[in-house]
Amino acid sequence: MQTLSLLSVNLGEERPDPRNPQKSSGIYKIPVSGPVNITPLGLERDVIIAVKHHGGPDQAVYLYSREDYAWWEEQLGRPLPPGTFGENLTLQGFESAQLRIGDVFQLGPVTLQVTAPRIPCETFAWRMGDPYFVKKFRQAERPGAYCRVLQPGSLQAGVPAAYHPSASSQVSLLDLYHDHYEPGSSPAQIQRLLAAPISIRARQGLEKRLAALNVIE
Repeated sequence: MQTLSLLSVNLGEERPDPRNPQKSSGIYKIPVSGPVNITPLGLERDVIIAVKHHGGPDQAVYLYSREDYAWWEEQLGRPLPPGTFGENLTLQGFESAQLRIGDVFQLGPVTLQVTAPRIPCETFAWRMGDPYFVKKFRQAERPGAYCRVLQPGSLQAGVPAAYHPSASSQVSLLDLYHDHYEPGSSPAQIQRLLAAPISIRARQGLEKRLAALNVIE
């Protein structure tokens, strides 16, 4: 992994969803200057609409990297400014495929721990103006990472940044990503994922599958 740096802090704006005037979305994240307070539930003033799928104590902050953006810019043939993919923090110095569940990012006073990959949705496809973007994003295997906040604090672009790989987790971010689309069929496969410090949402789904397998057996 290269030298890590925090390039941008991005806050969500509530905007109407043109597909349905009765709904709105917080996927539009706009870079901000100055410090932003990071709490156990995420960034203050950040807008999250679909709370069933986004936010919460174990998916409080979403990270995406400049390296993954550069790959997408080449594929799409256009620049992608920070916040385009709805991430709270845009960093430089890693690619999604390198990360493991449990890895830690130290950003100034804030400590974040990787808990889950981002699973693309139709709102994301709409944001990108491409009805096939969910499939493209899945196949690219550059999901970015959701994190829990181990140590809250105030954060802004340019603070000292460091990456600390997990000393114990053997589950990669892509292991969990692959399991979402092609679920493991054995209790051992599921238990391996459950042994890592994954997000609450991922854990609930895995525990439900494990319970069903145990009933069958």
